[in-house]
Amino acid sequence: MIVDSKVERLVLTHKDRLLRFGRELIFSLCEQFGTEVVIINRTEDSTFEEDLAEDVLEIITVFSARLYGSRSHKNRKIVEELRG
Repeated sequence: MIVDSKVERLVLTHKDRLLRFGRELIFSLCEQFGTEVVIINRTEDSTFEEDLAEDVLEIITVFSARLYGSRSHKNRKIVEELRG
């Protein structure tokens, strides 16, 4: 919809609420196609390193949840089948 110029304004409560990853790409697309991005709860702009560290922690969290979370029984069963 952004690419088709059907979205005039994108309103977010926080900068990271749109996507877990790749938000800068969407923000660039919005800029290119004339979509205004409004972030309501704006905090201090973080550095590239801080953003990168946040992304790495989010990746670790997602994979940990898959490995040890609600799907852990399924994963343990697969590992047991592969071992023996």
